[in-house]
Amino acid sequence: MTDSIGAFVPGTDIRVEGAAEGPLTGLTFAAKDLFDVAGYPTGGGNHDWPTGRAVPTRNAWAVQRLLDGGATLVGKTVTDEVSLGILGESAFDGTPVNVNAPGRVPGGSSSGSAAAVAAGLCDTALGTDTGGSVRVPSSFCGLYGIRPTHGRLPVDGMMTQAPTSDTTGWFARDAATFAKVSAHLLDEAIPTDLPTRLLVTTDTFAFAEDAVAEALAPLVDRLAELIGAREDVLLAPQGLSVWARAQRTIQPREAYETFKPWIDTNPRMAFGVARGLMQGAAVTETELGWANQMRREARGRLKSLLPAGTILCLPTTPFPAPPTGLSISQQTPLRELITCLCAFGGLAGRPQVSIPGATVDGLPIGLSIVGGPGTDAALIAVARALESHR
Repeated sequence: MTDSIGAFVPGTDIRVEGAAEGPLTGLTFAAKDLFDVAGYPTGGGNHDWPTGRAVPTRNAWAVQRLLDGGATLVGKTVTDEVSLGILGESAFDGTPVNVNAPGRVPGGSSSGSAAAVAAGLCDTALGTDTGGSVRVPSSFCGLYGIRPTHGRLPVDGMMTQAPTSDTTGWFARDAATFAKVSAHLLDEAIPTDLPTRLLVTTDTFAFAEDAVAEALAPLVDRLAELIGAREDVLLAPQGLSVWARAQRTIQPREAYETFKPWIDTNPRMAFGVARGLMQGAAVTETELGWANQMRREARGRLKSLLPAGTILCLPTTPFPAPPTGLSISQQTPLRELITCLCAFGGLAGRPQVSIPGATVDGLPIGLSIVGGPGTDAALIAVARALESHR
């Protein structure tokens, strides 16, 4: 396979055939370079990460699950350095090309996986989502993507960052493939019955750029027609920025604890990554205590909003993919704005599916749907039904 978009880890040539028979036979997939593949180093997006680490002898759970289903692994994909990024630009391996938004970032940290699927280099791809790393590239690249219920799927063989927020996720270009892959990974049939109540979170649409809210309005209307009952609500009464602050307290602190032994080896890393880790190191117990209280409030809010049969929707990102090559000072406020719409994923641990279908000046933008714990398959059913409800 020719990789003309820089989606796959440079210097690797991997192909592992899936089981001869299975529900995914005939499909190809790629795995973000945070997932172990037997016989190959796990690079983690940083050329110093594999140093001193044994080459894996068994596949990560998610990789093996797809292989057992009949899908064939065709490579490992570029990731933001040790998963600490949201735009998809790697100081070590470069920026994968976003074919649906040329000259724009693919979104990270699952940048290579999203770019490879968008370019048709594979049918589906594994990513990880801690603070938005599947949801954001799904939106920027115009793909279906899922952050499953936290803790539902094993993360064995997946490089961790912040354990109370880390999840495995995946991408697809079309709803049928997305549903097929999801049913196998979730080990659950995708239902035909749909939720009966839709909440439109007005604070998130007001927070997004006006052009984004306008572009998503027809998709929201179609979704409401499909579900049958619509109600406007606030997602975060305390403020989206308050929820974001809580996630930016918990996640960096956990990341610092995760990577502290590695930091002690004085590895090379980009300034933005080092800055984030040092910010995590500076989080006090008092600040962490406040953030965990806010997490409890966020979970309570989602619990009250999402009884059985109810889903909510929001823009996946507040804007389409920004241009590549922005300066650190230009990137920082963009990252903070993205976190305001993505923070509740890690805070509340609810399943979220990003659905393509809208553009702003030709650039993709995603609409997200969220349900109660364990309603992953129901969300995928909605995404599948919405594709045909035009």
